[in-house]
Amino acid sequence: MKLQILKCHGSGNDFILIDEYENILFSEEQRVILSKSLCDRKGKFGADGILFFQKGEKAVCKMRMFNPDGSEAEMCGNGLRCLGRYACEKFATDEILIETLKGLSQVNKERDIHEGVETYQAELSTVSLNTIDIPIVHNEPSLICQPLSALSTKLTFTAVSMPNPHIVSIVNNLSDTELEQIGEKANQLTALFPEGVNVNFCKIIDNSSIYVRTYERGVGLTKSCGSGMSASSLVSCLLKHHLFERSINVYNQGGLVRCKPTENNQRQYSVFLSGNATFMFSNTITFEFQNLDHFTIHCGKVFVDEIQNYGRLLEYSERTIDEYNGLLG
Repeated sequence: MKLQILKCHGSGNDFILIDEYENILFSEEQRVILSKSLCDRKGKFGADGILFFQKGEKAVCKMRMFNPDGSEAEMCGNGLRCLGRYACEKFATDEILIETLKGLSQVNKERDIHEGVETYQAELSTVSLNTIDIPIVHNEPSLICQPLSALSTKLTFTAVSMPNPHIVSIVNNLSDTELEQIGEKANQLTALFPEGVNVNFCKIIDNSSIYVRTYERGVGLTKSCGSGMSASSLVSCLLKHHLFERSINVYNQGGLVRCKPTENNQRQYSVFLSGNATFMFSNTITFEFQNLDHFTIHCGKVFVDEIQNYGRLLEYSERTIDEYNGLLG
């Protein structure tokens, strides 16, 4: 069959977007096969996931996101911005409501986060601190800045449902080795996390900035994770490092986003996540499911200007972090 794909990324978190709005093209089994094959970094494309763009039942459109291991994620903040941009351009609008597995999210076009960088804001509103939403062995209704001895003897964690499950640890030093070890261990402990969990290390930079690294279930270490950065910004407010209703600069290996956590009188939370939605290239591929290791790629379009403009944002982010480290050091 012939299939059009769009490669895109949010903060370096890259995806293959497939448009099924007019016609559902794949069975559930085929989605798993496609995800495992097309997202394989050793293959011709490689990605952190596949975004399936479909008609919604409760909104105009729907996002389904599959990880490289074939599992389906409830939410993906970076993917939501990318799919939101695609939907806005398809329907010639600056805002759109998108259905996900666990709720509805509003996506709006925003002023550019950096010159020439297409920027969108996604509202993550199905947020909870109730550990019933993140089943863990704990006696309290929530886990806030508490130890989990099965994962670490020195770190504390806060559990957040975005609605995909996250735990966040505020750390002084970011260690990819330690994060990967804890992430792998957490996703093996089914008694603690039956559905798996995303693990985030969050370093406080100053009164308006943080740096976040994420081990993403079904993926591993990623350049960034939209829901993970949102969860980390929320935790930084819960623990009084930052203020609710204020925008927080969230730096990551993939660049920079801005998060604004909010809290109402009933202690209900939302996070407004603003960042790039960059198109990289589009192609048509020809393949057969019986032999997905071999497919033909037809000439497509490369979004050179968008790639270059985002490169400048990445350079800016790296320079800012280097300056900060220099001041500390």
